[in-house]
Amino acid sequence: MRRLLPLTLIPLLICSGCTHWANDSWTGKDKAEHFAASAVLAAAGTAYANNQGRNEAQSRSFGLLFSVGLGAGKEFYDSREAGSGWSWKDFSWDIAGAATGYSAYQLIHKQ
Repeated sequence: MRRLLPLTLIPLLICSGCTHWANDSWTGKDKAEHFAASAVLAAAGTAYANNQGRNEAQSRSFGLLFSVGLGAGKEFYDSREAGSGWSWKDFSWDIAGAATGYSAYQLIHKQ
């Protein structure tokens, strides 16, 4: 069942009812904001799960999914007709930031 989840999420996301797509560049102030916010959210989510007594794998999963889930929610909100449009570039920066935030948390707390 767990292996089917990503296979069902991709078509669901593609057919999610997005009304329009963003026409943006790979660089810019908003990309840095996506990266930084996702890094902070992933680190905070990992710390929260770790403080709740979860093991390393559960903490990692929670932190990453918390951050990426909020990034996806933001992009879904942007995809409204009145929004700026769904941006795969923003979402990519969200994922990169989440991975960086988790990695930074692990580097700081492994010592």
